[in-house]
Amino acid sequence: MAKLILILFLVINLFSQNIYEQNCVSCHKDIEVSIDKYFYRYLLVYSSEKAVKEAMKEYLQNPTKEKTVMPESFIARFGIKDKTQLNDEELNEALDIYWQKYKVFGKLQ
Repeated sequence: MAKLILILFLVINLFSQNIYEQNCVSCHKDIEVSIDKYFYRYLLVYSSEKAVKEAMKEYLQNPTKEKTVMPESFIARFGIKDKTQLNDEELNEALDIYWQKYKVFGKLQ
């Protein structure tokens, strides 16, 4: 009975995570650079919500050294990520969640 409850708990927990947590955080948690650092680098380069999301989407769909905003030393250490397996709708949803989580607009006083 305890095994059944444990399995049920794990399944419910898995399905309760959003697309961002399942597909982004789950991998980035193992990297020494926290996931918010990517956001701030994109924000410094692209400034607006629309431009940040477009640039991130383009990179995630077709990652190349030329498209990254990360420094050369970062790429030398960690390499270029693999292409996302998310479809357009899923990727847009993940980027929306990411933006809401780390945006600084309206939070600074």
